[in-house]
Amino acid sequence: MTGITEVRNGRVVTPSGVVEGGRVVVSGDRIARVDRASANGSSGPTTVDADGRVVMPGIIDLHGDDIEHHRSPRAGASVDARTALTAADRANLLNGVTTKYHAVAFEESPDDGRTLRTAETIAAEIRREEYTLGDNRLHARCELADASAEAVEGVVDRFGVDLLSVMHHAPGDGQYDDEEFERHYVEDRNWPAASVDDAMETRRSLDDADRADRIRRIADLARRAGVPLASHDDESARDVERMADHGTDISEYPLTREAARRATDLGLAVVMGAPNLVRGGSLWDNLGARDAIDDGLVDVLCADYHPPSLLAAPFVDTGESLSTRVNRVTRNPAEAAGLDDRGRIEAGARADLIVVDPNGAPTVDRVFVAGTEAIRTDRTATAERRTPPAGS
Repeated sequence: MTGITEVRNGRVVTPSGVVEGGRVVVSGDRIARVDRASANGSSGPTTVDADGRVVMPGIIDLHGDDIEHHRSPRAGASVDARTALTAADRANLLNGVTTKYHAVAFEESPDDGRTLRTAETIAAEIRREEYTLGDNRLHARCELADASAEAVEGVVDRFGVDLLSVMHHAPGDGQYDDEEFERHYVEDRNWPAASVDDAMETRRSLDDADRADRIRRIADLARRAGVPLASHDDESARDVERMADHGTDISEYPLTREAARRATDLGLAVVMGAPNLVRGGSLWDNLGARDAIDDGLVDVLCADYHPPSLLAAPFVDTGESLSTRVNRVTRNPAEAAGLDDRGRIEAGARADLIVVDPNGAPTVDRVFVAGTEAIRTDRTATAERRTPPAGS
């Protein structure tokens, strides 16, 4: 359906507040007007009655690795990249995500289904797809201990990339000591113990000079591609500063308040996981998203591994206004990614809109991508009225 003109009678969330009983008028793929709905009916050919639900911009997810679960739904079982991307696209839209940065891990962890070859295959599919309903983009996560820089260079040359991040999951570096590293990979990711031992040895073998050189290569790639660069799991202020010296724009998942504060002081966008906020804390006893929000240290929330948490996050009461909470999953990630056409409900912006029922577990009733209805799931059959043609 491409003729949607007006969404009315909603709680319309703008960047600065909420318009109660609001109306959003769409012309083509853009928002034409935002105001209060008048009492005398529709001004256009198609009207959607939001019936008091929340109308907000489509969610922008800068880091979601849930496509990996669609690609390998069970250990040892995998599906083709097109099937995985199709499933991920629909699942994200059902959770209000209209712009998705698929965080694809460029690393050699075959016991986990992560290989450089698999990452390249998924990257190619994201770039060539013409069948998805949402805006699907590539966030290449570069594991420093593996030959990720070379692989990502090839991807940038052949397909392009939308966001690059640097990660180094090694024992004693970041969130894992030896025991936690082994437990995570054996218990949570089902690796054989021998493979974990090999990974520990390989990742420990990366010396400081090689590490710095690989970061420089990835930073150069980001500059060449003209995309943001993110650091991952910074533990200290010095970690943040080192990555900022390489030109990072984003600090993902800072592990400590010290790191998050330094990133904020340096003007980096601080990204934390929505599941951390919704669940009420970090799985690994690192910095809690709610504590960081209370300290004014979180700019963006992302899905991480669970898109439903990203939809739920704006409805977690943090003592802030609804617009401030919605901005963390819409306007702020758009700004961090350099997307100046979306993430807000105001005249001239791209018409990515979602209608959300916030009662109980928040659910999405309708999704519009660039003005076109992509998903409709509302069980109450929201009234839609078409004005008869003139002279009928």
